[in-house]
Amino acid sequence: MAEAWKGALLQLALAFFAAFSISGHASAVETSPPIDPQISIHNGFVDEKRCASCHASQAAAFAKSNHAKAMAVADDSTVRANFDGARYEHDGVLTTFFKRGGRYFVRTEGPDGKQAEFQVKYTFAYEPLQQYLVDIGGGRLQALDIAWDTNKREWFWLGVGKPAKPGTTYHWTGPFYRWNRTCIDCHSTDPQANFQPETGEYKSTYVATSIGCQSCHGSGAKHVEWAEAGASQSLSNFGLAPADQNVCLGCHSRRTKLLNGHEPGRAFLDHFSPSLLRPDLYFPDGQILDEVFEYGSFQQSKMARAGVVCLDCHKQHEATLKADGNAVCTQCHAGTKPERFTNFDPSGSFDTPAHTHHPAGAAGALCANCHMPQRAYMKVDPRRDHSFVIPRPDLSIAYGTPNACTTCHATQTNAWAAETMDEWYGTAWRERPTIAHAFAGAAQNDPAAIEALRALVADREQAGIVKGSAIVEMGRLGGDAVFADVAAAAASPDPLVRLGSAQAAGSLPPELRLNAIGKLLTDETRAVRLATVTALGNAPTNDLLGDQRRSFDVALEDLRAYLQANADMAEAQNAYGLFLMGQRQADAAEAALRRAISLDSSLAGAHANLAELYRATGQNEKSETTYAEAIAISPEDPLLRYGHALALVRAQDLAGAIEELERSVRLAPANARYRTTLAIALDSAGRPDDAFASLDEAVAGGVADADLLSAAIQIGLKLRRYQETLKHAEALALLRPNDPQIAELVRQLRDPAQTGN
Repeated sequence: MAEAWKGALLQLALAFFAAFSISGHASAVETSPPIDPQISIHNGFVDEKRCASCHASQAAAFAKSNHAKAMAVADDSTVRANFDGARYEHDGVLTTFFKRGGRYFVRTEGPDGKQAEFQVKYTFAYEPLQQYLVDIGGGRLQALDIAWDTNKREWFWLGVGKPAKPGTTYHWTGPFYRWNRTCIDCHSTDPQANFQPETGEYKSTYVATSIGCQSCHGSGAKHVEWAEAGASQSLSNFGLAPADQNVCLGCHSRRTKLLNGHEPGRAFLDHFSPSLLRPDLYFPDGQILDEVFEYGSFQQSKMARAGVVCLDCHKQHEATLKADGNAVCTQCHAGTKPERFTNFDPSGSFDTPAHTHHPAGAAGALCANCHMPQRAYMKVDPRRDHSFVIPRPDLSIAYGTPNACTTCHATQTNAWAAETMDEWYGTAWRERPTIAHAFAGAAQNDPAAIEALRALVADREQAGIVKGSAIVEMGRLGGDAVFADVAAAAASPDPLVRLGSAQAAGSLPPELRLNAIGKLLTDETRAVRLATVTALGNAPTNDLLGDQRRSFDVALEDLRAYLQANADMAEAQNAYGLFLMGQRQADAAEAALRRAISLDSSLAGAHANLAELYRATGQNEKSETTYAEAIAISPEDPLLRYGHALALVRAQDLAGAIEELERSVRLAPANARYRTTLAIALDSAGRPDDAFASLDEAVAGGVADADLLSAAIQIGLKLRRYQETLKHAEALALLRPNDPQIAELVRQLRDPAQTGN
């Protein structure tokens, strides 16, 4: 396929020298769009029209794709929504959409909480929803959080729950909805945010308003130069970057940007660090939960490990499937094994009622409906899971994971689905290996999950992203007990496993980290190096680095590049502040944390970290004041309430501390640390019965935490409430099965002679 594509490209290029002229159809592609003031032809790039002048058929195919319509200047040809005085109201916020002088406007709640008028400059996306980018000054373009449903043809609010307050992260005028910060990398051609730290403004530019040829093929100046010279010189890939899978992954992934200037042909993991299988992003069986796009789920699949890539299923220019219905799957999953696979055999008779147990042509007979279930994001945008799981209603019963059976048969139960599958396939499907048991246990903080996670890491059939994620969870659960596992993972040939090792090392005691992952400071992959220097740097390193000091200093350049690439991200500056706190650079840490707060004053973590910095440096009054200021901004944040309570304890205001701890528990009733600290404070204030009741309530609500149970046992023994204390001791024994002291306590509490009952 690649050779045929290259041949077609060469023929089109040579045709240029034969005075090829574009007529009729091609000129329609070049209809004059509105002038976009943000377009700038960056060094090495060319005007996108140059591409279409030779590659007319490809340009015409691409023009039909949603990629080509990812962003556009707002005008009558691009705006799909009703701006004829339409009104939309939610939670007391009224938004009006109207036109004036050929331009588009909204009137809605502004950053100061007052109604104001804003001009819509661009459309954002095309279907099934279209958003609108609004100019709020300073070069900042904000994505309005009210979008147009292109199917129902109506306005709808993208948010969930109560709307965010003006001046906070998730208000539509806040950092989360800022195009220059959150969206810019994937909807335009070679976008450059050009954030100005001194003023907080942006001078953003791009080569083309929407995704274009050079988004996937790389900068085109060398290619055009080669073509205009008559193709007289031998040029690798005709002067273009290879349009490989890295092109797709840069946008179709949940990831952190590490470096500016990502272009096709450059390694994905040198420019991005992908999110691993965290419980807030993925279900325990690896299916998509939060909006993670396709990378993370596809990396888990057998197809990815067999060498299947995006363009095996999707057309490269239209971005649609290469075939209709099941035909896209039966390219490989047919009666004869494809020659391209050596270690995998995907052949078989699958597109038959004998396998699907649904009539041909029915929804249940479509491969994708069973093996790629959909989940809606942004309320109206259904996206398919790419891990290609088989339906497992038994896991749905155990862990609440979705499955295709009851997604389609919505009135039926998971038990019905499991029984039906038993009738169709026997019961062997229930025994198929799954990652769900291990990750579900880890999500419940069950130490017993460590062995199941260890088995995943040792399993040669598991994908790198699964192994790397398992190592991270092992580190979180096991600490120094999994040192050997973390060190072994650091030697893996798979960069995702090494990435997991570097992240897991952050949970080890500081004195063990260097021995576990020190060699990763010089890893060939930037994502691994950055995770390593962060894990090592978040604790004092001067006395621990030894011969690795020089490697650490070199790896710091990766951290500096990351900070430059994310100069407008409060979260990045906050993380750097933590790093500097670990390095005991108090003044620099304070500056970084204050930068984070200036970028997003509602970021609770930055305020809390700054207050903790003041505490660590003996500035207790400043610490308490910083917490109080932060609470005035975010009164419903339990972390701030908890930190403020500790500051009040240090100020010897126990009553005020208890009041704040009670607020933190009300806001986060399942947080074991908040509950435990409140109980200790209540006991110190002479209220042990209240302390025990609070802990008992947490346990009854399903909180299983060793520290919380230990506190409950201590206070229960003090109150001589032995039967209730026995319940807590038995729960702690399950968490610490090898602790002889806990076992002995349980034995004594069960003995009436010992307790006097």
